Amino acid sequence: MPPPVSTYSICACDLDARQWGVAVQSKFLAVGSVVPFAEPLVGAVATQSYANPRYGPDGLALLREGLSAEEVVARLTAADVDHGKRQLGVVDGSGRSASFTGDACHEWAGGRTGSGYAAQGNILVSGATVDALAVTFEATAGQPLAERLLDSLDAAQSAGGDRRGQQSAAILVVGPEQGYAGLSDVLLDLRVDDHVRPLEELRRLFEIHTELFGRTSRASWIDVDAALREEIERRLAHLGYRSLEDWAGVENLEERVDGTDAIDPVVLEKLRASS
Repeated sequence: MPPPVSTYSICACDLDARQWGVAVQSKFLAVGSVVPFAEPLVGAVATQSYANPRYGPDGLALLREGLSAEEVVARLTAADVDHGKRQLGVVDGSGRSASFTGDACHEWAGGRTGSGYAAQGNILVSGATVDALAVTFEATAGQPLAERLLDSLDAAQSAGGDRRGQQSAAILVVGPEQGYAGLSDVLLDLRVDDHVRPLEELRRLFEIHTELFGRTSRASWIDVDAALREEIERRLAHLGYRSLEDWAGVENLEERVDGTDAIDPVVLEKLRASS
């Protein structure tokens, strides 16, 4: 029997943003390779505690057929002879949620559900960890889904977390054509596989991801007048580039460049810092 994926996780959705996601932390190597599954407009699944990885793709397939989160949990666990050792969270395409904790999961183990989320954990210090996941997610309504998931993980850790400690963490968020260049459904897929403070490292990676691939409201872009254009061209020439697009591509900021009449303030700040 493989070691239990002792962890706390939250799977959730933002129906207005058309996003579904999972965030997880565990005293387990590379937890992001086992626990989180999500598909836009379909739902999200978290499988843990002697995890059955088939719950992920099989659960999404059942959601795709139109089953509710509760029906998916019932179908998956009924077909699994070892369901007593499993823990599972599901959010469906309509925001309905369900959480399952088998009676053989190591204490403390349990889950909590609400509109648009399912929070669960096992081998925890106490139930306060799962409560913190739920309370924080509910309290951050209106914020971007990824930030709500990360804030929920931080709150859960502060409330006690996994009683064996920390090792890895991950976040997965999907939305239709919301990923790179609008050609992918994966908005965010970050993993910390082995780290003494995985949540801090996951937050650091998220900040880098946001800088490179985030979106600044077009209303906040800076109009490029003659003086600013001269500054941009001078700085680019100093760096050896003939166009902002070329420089941005090398710096992995290409998603933040669109024409030359206005500039994303994140790009301008980076250019000034580099030159």
